Amino acid sequence: MSRIVYVDGAYVPEEDARVSVFDRGFLFADGVYEVTSVLGGKLIDFGGHAARLERSLGELDMACPVTMDELLGIHRELVRVNEIDEGLVYLQVTRGSAGDREFEFPDPADVPSTLVLFTQSKPGLADSPKAKKGIKVISIPDIRWGRRDIKTVQLLYPSVGKMMAKKEGCDDAWMIEDGHVTEGTSNNAYIVKGRKIITRHLSNDILHGITRAAVLHLAREAQMEIEERAFTIDEAMAADEAFVTSASTFVMPVVEIDGETLGDGTPGPVASRLREIYLEESRKSAI
Repeated sequence: MSRIVYVDGAYVPEEDARVSVFDRGFLFADGVYEVTSVLGGKLIDFGGHAARLERSLGELDMACPVTMDELLGIHRELVRVNEIDEGLVYLQVTRGSAGDREFEFPDPADVPSTLVLFTQSKPGLADSPKAKKGIKVISIPDIRWGRRDIKTVQLLYPSVGKMMAKKEGCDDAWMIEDGHVTEGTSNNAYIVKGRKIITRHLSNDILHGITRAAVLHLAREAQMEIEERAFTIDEAMAADEAFVTSASTFVMPVVEIDGETLGDGTPGPVASRLREIYLEESRKSAI
């Protein structure tokens, strides 16, 4: 069966999906997105993703063509028709197509936003082999624009960063600005020293991760010590353990940074426990 996707009010087979060549998401990366995980056929942290979507749209003066309740219904319908048990729902809102290429924003009263959603089936998402052995990361300069708190579709440099890591035989890259780690290419970054969790504080410098918020909440409930501040790559390489969080990887242990092995080279107890707690609590609250 062909995958069913959503395009501007219609559920269509993916091969029939069409967006204008003049869409500003295509021409200017003028769009925002969200990715929501699916476990057991239910959505994880949907409320958080919906709230962040509204914030991103507001920061860019962009309109959403549906309400958040309608968006939830679209997510659920795509999960149902595509029979997703474990996987992802990707959504993207762009400023639409004014019928030609112009730098100025079109009037939203005249040009509706484009809304696209699709699913990705990921059997075994929660039982990832990488979570059992950990991932390796490299460090690269952070040369992105200054509003990383807005979840835009401007992902060229993160893609380049992932390819740089792949060429080094690693899994991902951590980005460095003014000597400090900002975040991973598609995740928030953490180190653990003396069982204290250290992660960069929220600002325009990093994405305000939905999984980050949930994991830190659960860590506090578990009486874990947390320090929100910037840390250097040297601190990271000397840490007892490290991990990243994202909607698609949940809590993922890091076992090597720039060739330096952390601890004994296996996932540490803090990251492993947080992954266990997060998955357990997320399944309970999924909708």
